[in-house]
Amino acid sequence: MTGFSFGHAAGADWREAADQCLATLGPVPEAGNLGILYVTDALAGHMGEVLDRFRASTGVTHWVGTVGIGICATGVEYYEQPAVAAMIGEFPDDSFRIFPSILKDLDDFTRRNNDWIKTHQPFLGLVHADPSNPLTEALVKQLAERTVSGFLVGGLASSQESIYLYADELTQGGVAGVFFSQEVGVVTRLSQGCVPIGPHRVITEAQRNIMIQLDGRPALDVLKEDIGEILSRDLARIGGYIFVGLPIIGSDTGDYLVRSLVGIDPQNGLVAIGDLVEQGGRVMFCRRDANTAREDLLRMLTAIKKTLDGSPRGGIYVSCLGRGRNLFGEDSDELKLIASELGDFPLVGFYANGEIFQDRLYGYTGVLTLFT
Repeated sequence: MTGFSFGHAAGADWREAADQCLATLGPVPEAGNLGILYVTDALAGHMGEVLDRFRASTGVTHWVGTVGIGICATGVEYYEQPAVAAMIGEFPDDSFRIFPSILKDLDDFTRRNNDWIKTHQPFLGLVHADPSNPLTEALVKQLAERTVSGFLVGGLASSQESIYLYADELTQGGVAGVFFSQEVGVVTRLSQGCVPIGPHRVITEAQRNIMIQLDGRPALDVLKEDIGEILSRDLARIGGYIFVGLPIIGSDTGDYLVRSLVGIDPQNGLVAIGDLVEQGGRVMFCRRDANTAREDLLRMLTAIKKTLDGSPRGGIYVSCLGRGRNLFGEDSDELKLIASELGDFPLVGFYANGEIFQDRLYGYTGVLTLFT
């Protein structure tokens, strides 16, 4: 397998952005057979036309991708302007299988792809999903079960306009993407961007997303204890800085899901978070700022670098909307950090409304997937 070709550009409209991106794409691999395409939401209404332009210009039939409020490529991010990032790879024949938008269940997908699944045993899936579909989380788990590794990567589309997904055709709703067989070398890692600031706490009383008691004490009292006296004096300051971590049972890496604090009740000592909780579960409070996010991204890049034998052929980076310029600064520092640690290799991605890693939906994370 050869290296990948990639390009990225902004323009005054969809035609200029697409044509400039195609101009920077460089020679398409002789046997290039899969394209990955991301556009900013300024082009949401023209995604079909962008896809047709790339098909016609490159001769590549198979494409997957979606729309993002921000998109990225090697060392650069684009926001609030028409922009396109594309990558084309050469993969072994029949080593991947596109799946179009799945809205409700996997029965039709399994029936149509049963022979390929049995023969090639999909190892990992790249998934893009519509955040408005209430079944997305369940579909992600079911799709992950179709892989040998139990792994998906990707994210939920983000847009102030319409939400669209690419999977050989333009679709809306559901989950769409591509499965890769074990013939395709892939390495993937997750960066949380948060640091735990207290011990694991047991939820001793809860109702839906409201924590009433932790370790047998009012939940708000425990929160104040863990965040310290200074922050506790003015709880209005903790929004966007203090989060809740939900430890993943059975994780051998201490993995956890980060969820927002959505409300507190000082009178009754209650804490509400952006997920359902139940009695007997565990939580911990976390801190997120630019320094912790940078430190954790460096940790992740160091770990993934140790697994590589040479430069990656290409990569995909899906990061949270709350990261990027909102956390690392306006000068594409998140993408520049990846390039400084791993080198100048083809990379495209987008800023998501939620990230997909393994069989779960995350928030405030960065998911890096490399083709080796």
